[in-house]
Formats: sequence, structure tokens, C-alpha cells
Amino acid sequence: MALISLEDLEGLDDEQLDDDITDNPEPMDEEEGGRLLSHWQAVASAHQVSVPAEMTGPIQEMTRNSTQREPLPFANISCHEKMGEVLFEERVYPAGHWACVTRGEKLYEQSISMAFMKLMRFICKENTAGRFLGMTVPVISNVHMLDDGTSFEKDVETAFYLPAEFQSNPPQSSDSDVTIVYREPIRVFARTFFGTTNEETVSRQIHLLWEILGLRDDLRSDRYIVAAYENPGVPRRRNEIWFIRRDL
Repeated sequence: MALISLEDLEGLDDEQLDDDITDNPEPMDEEEGGRLLSHWQAVASAHQVSVPAEMTGPIQEMTRNSTQREPLPFANISCHEKMGEVLFEERVYPAGHWACVTRGEKLYEQSISMAFMKLMRFICKENTAGRFLGMTVPVISNVHMLDDGTSFEKDVETAFYLPAEFQSNPPQSSDSDVTIVYREPIRVFARTFFGTTNEETVSRQIHLLWEILGLRDDLRSDRYIVAAYENPGVPRRRNEIWFIRRDL
């Protein structure tokens, strides 16, 4: 994933900065908060993303709680291997409530970055529960294809599954751009890849998985999901491309 996303929650590649903050449950002082914000702004600027000063609070809150990540539940249907290498897995993810933001910036990575900043504020008390909600992983991005079948539509939806505690009574956001959506179960073919995500790398992964699977009528070719698990400080960080089955 690109900037200002789930991957940034642990302080990027500055391990000491992360350790200093996450090991200390007390509120950060102004100097610590300023260092963390500057760290995010420096990385974001390389991708033409601006991190405003009002993100200081959410960045601090998410960093302090970076170890509190609830895995998205799923049922593993099958695992397909070749010579000891996992080519892809087939899984079913349950129905549930998702917090979603759609953005249509110039670049794919800008869209997911701007969307996740909104999700961060929702998670960090800008919600009707009035408290930190916690995170689930992975955070996903829904990518829709143009008619040519190779280019992305500009609008990208970024979403995370609400933690189990809030599934029965989802809090609402004070930002109208953050919507809570109930979605039916989904069955996917998931393939792991490592590194950064942008339109070029995601397109390459889509092509690779189609090569492995061959032509199939039971999979959608107009929409794909990118799932992100780790922060940019992790070498060869983990992502997945999900192909969506037309039915369960």
C-alpha cells in the first residue's frame, strides 16, 4: 500500500521512533507528536500527499494502539501449491459492517492515502461511540476496471471491517464521507505479494493471477480487491490481490 494507510501505523522505517512511542502508554508531549507528524509528512510529500496538522492527534492515537489489530475472520476453503510454493488460497469472508471511504485522486496511492486519513479520524473518536474503536487487518481497497480491462477507474474505495465489538451496533461517523456499509459474505481467490502497491504493481499482480488461473467465467474481471497487512518499515511487506467469485 502507499502512503498514509494501515502500513504507516507503526512509524514507517524509523524503528526507534516507533518503539519510543508504542512502549509508552502516556500521551505524547508536543515534541514527540511533532516528530511523528513530520515523519509522516516527509514520506507523504514524495507521493504528492499532504498531511495536515490536524492529523497529529489521530496519528498519535493509532501509533500508541498499533499492536491492537483484530484479524478479519475467514474460512479457508482450499490452498493451491506448486513445488512447495503457495500459488493462491480460496477463502470465504463473512457478512458484516465495513467503514468505507471513496476517493478519486489523480493517483491510486493518493486515493487510498486520502481515504485512510478519513478512516483514521473515524477510528480515533470522531464517531458516535466517542472512543477509539480499534483496527482490523487487512485494510482493503476495491479497484474497478475501465472498459479496456487494463486501467483503473479513478474512484477507489478503501475500507476496514469493524471490530467484532461493534458489529451488532456500528458507530457512525461525524464525516459524511465515511459510510458504514453492511456487506454479504464474499468468496475470493487470494494471492500474496510483497512490496509497495500502486497501479503498476497491482496491475502486474492481477495479470499474474490470471495467468495461473486461466480463463474462468466464475470470477469477476471488472473488480478486484487489494488487501494490505503491514507497514512500510517491513522489508518486502505483505499484501494480497483478491479475485472475487461471482457466487458463494
